Amino acid sequence: MKTYTPVIDPQAQTWVVVDAANVPLGRLATVVATHIRGKHRADYTPNILMGDFVIVLNAEKVALTGKKLDQKVYTRYTGYQGGLKKETARTALAKHPERVIEHAVYGMLPKGRLGRAMHTRLKVYPGSQHPHTAQAPVALTIKSALENK
Repeated sequence: MKTYTPVIDPQAQTWVVVDAANVPLGRLATVVATHIRGKHRADYTPNILMGDFVIVLNAEKVALTGKKLDQKVYTRYTGYQGGLKKETARTALAKHPERVIEHAVYGMLPKGRLGRAMHTRLKVYPGSQHPHTAQAPVALTIKSALENK
């Protein structure tokens, strides 16, 4: 018996638009990561890039519950001695809100070559405008996506 491997047509890739306004960051990230990986499809295969392209709008209006705005800290290292840079979620959302969502989604994707390829399918914009209208994206609501799990 042969193993079934789905054939993915690059022309048939779908684009999905998600509105992040007043949606908790973790719930948004799980839905987006599921669609990027392709786990919502019946023919999901973990070693094949078969997910959707996801456009996230209104990244500046994403909700962080509890005290996360002041207690959640993003760190990075510059490479120099004493070069550990820290910033809270409040300052990160004020400076570059798209990076907060990208960081949350990237942590839910697999590590390695395939995960980096999946990460390129995420497009995040701080406002409600995006340049991907030619791809005819389909609107996805977070509430309906969480109910379908």
